[in-house]
Amino acid sequence: MTSTKIPVTALAPQYAFGQSSVPSAEALLVGQERLQNTIKLALASGQNLYIADFSGIARDLLLHSLLQQYKQSSWQYLRGNIRRQDLIGQRLADGSWAPGALAKSQHLVIDAESLIKRENLWELLCHCLEHNQIQQANGDTVALKAKVTLIGNGELYAGLRYQESRFIELFPLLAEMSHELDLGRHSVDEYAAFLHALASSRELTLHESALQPLCQFSARLTEHQQRLSLSSGEMVRLLAQAAALSENPHLDAGAIQAAMEARQFRHNASELFAAQSFDDAFINLPTEGEVIGQINGLTVIDSIDFCYGEPARITTSVHYGDGEVADIERKSELGGNIHAKGMMILSACLYRIFGRDAPLHLNANIVFEQSYQEIDGDSASLAEYCCLISAIAEQPINQSLAVTGALDQLGNVQAIGGVNEKIEGFFNLCFRRGLTGNQGVIIPRANLQQLNLPSRVIEAVNEGQFHLYQVAHMDEAVELLMNKPAGEADENNNFPDETLYGLVQQRLDKLAGHGEEELGFWERLRSRLGFSS
Repeated sequence: MTSTKIPVTALAPQYAFGQSSVPSAEALLVGQERLQNTIKLALASGQNLYIADFSGIARDLLLHSLLQQYKQSSWQYLRGNIRRQDLIGQRLADGSWAPGALAKSQHLVIDAESLIKRENLWELLCHCLEHNQIQQANGDTVALKAKVTLIGNGELYAGLRYQESRFIELFPLLAEMSHELDLGRHSVDEYAAFLHALASSRELTLHESALQPLCQFSARLTEHQQRLSLSSGEMVRLLAQAAALSENPHLDAGAIQAAMEARQFRHNASELFAAQSFDDAFINLPTEGEVIGQINGLTVIDSIDFCYGEPARITTSVHYGDGEVADIERKSELGGNIHAKGMMILSACLYRIFGRDAPLHLNANIVFEQSYQEIDGDSASLAEYCCLISAIAEQPINQSLAVTGALDQLGNVQAIGGVNEKIEGFFNLCFRRGLTGNQGVIIPRANLQQLNLPSRVIEAVNEGQFHLYQVAHMDEAVELLMNKPAGEADENNNFPDETLYGLVQQRLDKLAGHGEEELGFWERLRSRLGFSS
């Protein structure tokens, strides 16, 4: 097997744009076919609906474009501190009655989270909808005229559906919003129109050069080259920041890039603090040379609104035992359930190759060195497997390379999350120490569509100062890391002696005592006394 270097053209998405269109409210609904079809059904059937949106949406723009699209001229949106009189009305000082939102002929949209925070208001709304009338404070009743729609996240909908028996009767229609645009079904020009409409909503304009970095930023949010984010709120905030920093309402690529760099600077304090620990050698992690039973894995540190990659040194020791591959993280209660699952799969891979006919007479201990917080996920299982093979075969691993990838029981390398952050984390460490032209990262082939790397990484790869490799099977990774063929078994499941797996097999046989003739008493005595025949 041979691993493949990833070409520079695959390291970030590139988009080709046609002629720009005039900004319109309709462009803000691109990719929301499910939402639009459900609203049409609600208007035709008279049934109430629940719109399941997401945290990144600019709800004011969404509602404005929806109501404009379906010609709902009279509408009201209630959120925040909703009061009883906002819904049913109140008596004025002159004794007259001021009707509430439910008594007006309009489309009433209510924020579900704000509503259920006050249980009495939820009960009031349910009562009005069930009886199709409003009970006023003086005992009089008036007809319910408003068309009511709830809007909130999907988790809230699931909770209401499960806990409130009346909910599905009062709000039988669910309109789920899409959070990303599939470029397999829509054109990039449709997304460009979406961006122009967002800018126009804030009295801004976009130069054609701004579209490429905006789309790359959007693809970074979705972690996919052919998916673009519909998080209108996130995009609007970036546009507003770009306009403020450039002091110009007409935004070009430079303004967008400056806003993204400023955004990075505002949130990367923890990343810089962690980098100091590597630079001051508080954390031992070599990026050159060769070491047996040691490998550079890759982790992601994730917070609410920022995440970054950080390399981690993984080591393995092996000795005679009963076949257990011990996860020290798990034993010390620093490993999560998914990480434990990955370790079990790693053990299964080892036994599938070398323990088919007999138990393995070794124990192994695998640990993330200098790790003092919980580790979870299975994305290190490929690195841990390679480290284990190195320790058993006593073959050194190239420390210039870092590895990420999840394994299945058949040795296939599966996709992982945070691939861009992981690559950047190791690249940044190597860059600070000085690029040697030998350093690089091994990633799963299945992650190619997630690549969206910054220009400094792409330039280093293009100049041959940094390398990225794709692998589909664990054997490709061990060959690349130890510069020796993994080997193929014959019909008796024996590997050639000069291959990695042949060396592993020899070590396992030695631990099992195969091929060693047991010495008798007199032979052991003669050997201890130094006599020879």
